[in-house]
Formats: sequence, structure tokens, C-alpha cells
Amino acid sequence: MEEILKLENLRKTFKISRKQQRINRTSDTVKVAVDNLSFTAYRGEIFGLLGPNGAGKTTTLRMLATLIKPDGGNAYISGHSIISEEAEVRKNIGFLTSELKLEDFFTPNYLFDFFSELYDMEKSVRDARKRELFTKFGIDRFAEVKLANLSTGMKQKVSLVISIVHDPEFIIFDEPTNGLDVLTAKVVTDFLEELKAQGKTIILSTHIFSLVEKLCDRVGIIVDGRLIALDTLENITKENSLENTFFDLYDKTCGEKL
Repeated sequence: MEEILKLENLRKTFKISRKQQRINRTSDTVKVAVDNLSFTAYRGEIFGLLGPNGAGKTTTLRMLATLIKPDGGNAYISGHSIISEEAEVRKNIGFLTSELKLEDFFTPNYLFDFFSELYDMEKSVRDARKRELFTKFGIDRFAEVKLANLSTGMKQKVSLVISIVHDPEFIIFDEPTNGLDVLTAKVVTDFLEELKAQGKTIILSTHIFSLVEKLCDRVGIIVDGRLIALDTLENITKENSLENTFFDLYDKTCGEKL
């Protein structure tokens, strides 16, 4: 199998303000968000990063997308370091997060053209890609409608399309179905399966067990910034449900029952 992603002891910490100390009832001045995380992902697989809110999933993906720098360790995407080769990494990835906020007064048409220019796409290639994606997601009918007037689901589809405007080989999706109705969520999950069939590598972070069970070839379970399990679903669950397996591992790791 061809290795596309490799994390080597990736670590990230954040300072804790006095207000946060009071809220969390702690005297700690530093929060370890990601604690020496190491794993690999291979071409054509969907790798799930599963964990509760605050586990370090989003911080990990933001480091992989070169939005924030790690405090320690490194990661390589298609052989390029996220620390020393940020520009090369950005050329090769797509990144979709629920935190992505597009300006309401722009239209899908304008945004697609703007982001395609960032990747120096030729006009003919851009237009063909736009037709394909806008038709697939039903955006074509709303191409000249300002985002402010689109539904939440349609906005998410526009965000998805923009994140893959340049047809990247490696795609990072952070909670891609958060806040979506069941119909839009199905459109997104069906498309993820299509991307996998095209040989794309996908890193998918989520706290939704059914999404991992439906889509992922392998899963890494992350709690408090640490990877507590990593394998295929079959090997991790051993005929148990993923939900029950997760809580059993959580209980053993944290020493408390939920």
C-alpha cells in the first residue's frame, strides 16, 4: 500500500487563561491538545479519527492543513512536511471544516472562480470542474444566489465543492455532516464513497459512530489528545458494536464510567 500520510509524534499545547482555569477548576496553565500522535494513512482509504468533543481531532486536522504549527513532531503528506513545506502541502490537500465561514454576500459562482484562481487553474479546466460539481450537488440552480439566501444544507454543499475545487488527492473532512439534515448528509456521505472509489485518500474526523461504520476502512480512537486504539473496524470491535467498544476503551483509559 502506498503511504500518503505519516504523523510522527505530533504534539500541540495551548495556554490556559485564568478565566479558563476557573471554568475548568484547574491550576494547569497549559492544555495538551494533541499528545505525541502517530499514525499513517494510505492511498484510496478513508481513515476515521473518532473521539468526543475536545479530544484533539480538530487540532490535529488543522495542523495537517498547515493552519497551525505543532509544538513537536512532524507530519508528511505525499512526502511533504507540514512544517517546512506548507505551500506544497496546501497544493495537494482539500480541507473542509464546519468552522469554515463563507461571506454571505458572495455567490457560489464567484467563490468557485475565486478559489480556482488561488490554485492557478486554467479557465477551461475550472469551468468543466464547476459544471461537474455544481450539477452533482444541485448548486447550478443557485449559482448566482448570495449565500445569505441559501439553506444551511446548500451552504455546506458549496463549502464542500470549494474545498475540492482543485481535485486534490488527499482530503481532510472535519465533522462533514454536522448540522445537516438527513438528505444532505446522505449526499455528502455518498460523495465520500465516490472519492474513495477514485483513489483519493480521506481523513475523516467525527464523533458519530454510524458514520465511521459506514465509511471508514480503519479508525483511530482519540481521547485527551492520545490515540488509544488504531486498526480496522473488524479488529477493533471484534464482533462488538463500535459504540460499545468505544465506551469500553474510554472507561479503561479514563478510569471512569459514562
